Amino acid sequence: MIILRSCRVFGLLVSHYSHGLGSSGPQSSRLYASWTEEKKRPYWKTLRRLILGAPSPPYKKVVQTGDPVLRLQTQLVPQDRISHPDTQVILKRMVHILRSGDCMGISAPQLGVPLRIIALELREGMCKLPSELMAEREIHPFPLKIFINPTMRILDSRKLHFHENCTSLHGFSALVPRCHSVEISGLNEKGDPTSWKAHGWAARAAQHEMDHLDGVLYIDKMFPRTFVNLRWQEVND
Repeated sequence: MIILRSCRVFGLLVSHYSHGLGSSGPQSSRLYASWTEEKKRPYWKTLRRLILGAPSPPYKKVVQTGDPVLRLQTQLVPQDRISHPDTQVILKRMVHILRSGDCMGISAPQLGVPLRIIALELREGMCKLPSELMAEREIHPFPLKIFINPTMRILDSRKLHFHENCTSLHGFSALVPRCHSVEISGLNEKGDPTSWKAHGWAARAAQHEMDHLDGVLYIDKMFPRTFVNLRWQEVND
C-alpha cells in the first residue's frame, strides 16, 4: 500500500511537469529528465566496467528489489545439470553469501540466477535472542539445507505472525503471516532426493525462500501498516 501510494504521487508529479514542458522550456525538461533517467555511475565504477566488463550472475552480492529477476517465475534445473561445474558454482556462491552475510536463507534469484534453488542454515552463533523470544518464535539451529527444484507441502496451516526481513529489501521489515509447519522436498547438491520437515522459525524461512522461486516477496504478503525502516530512529537522530 505504501509503495503504491508513493508511485501514484510520483506519477502525478511527473504528469504535472511533463504537461508543462512545451511552455516552460529547457528548465522543466531538465527537471523531468532528472527524475526519469537512470542514475549515472561514478567514474571509477564506469572505468572498472570498461576494463573488467559488467558483472554476470551468480553475483557476489544479493540483488535488490527493482531487479526484474526477483519477479520471475524460476526454471527447473535439469537433473543431469546438477553436477555440472556451472551449477556447482551457483551452489557454492549461494552458501558463501548465506554464511558471510549471516543470513538464514537465500535463493538463486537473489544472485541473479532464475533457477529453482534455495539454501537454508541457522548456525548456533546466530541464535542470540533472549530465551523467551527464542521459545515464542520456535527458533532452533539447523544444519545447511540445499534444495534444487523444491516443492512444499503444508503440514500445519496455523498462521504465526512475526516480523521478517529480506536481504533483497535491505533495511526494512514487516509483520508476515506464515504457516507453522511445512515439508520441503527436492534434490540436494549431489542430485539425490531429500526432504525436510520444518517447524516454527525454520518453516518461516523455508516459505520465504520458496516464495522467491515464484517471484514473490514478503511485501506481497505483509500487513502493510507494519512495514518499517529498521533505521528510522537513526534517521531522526
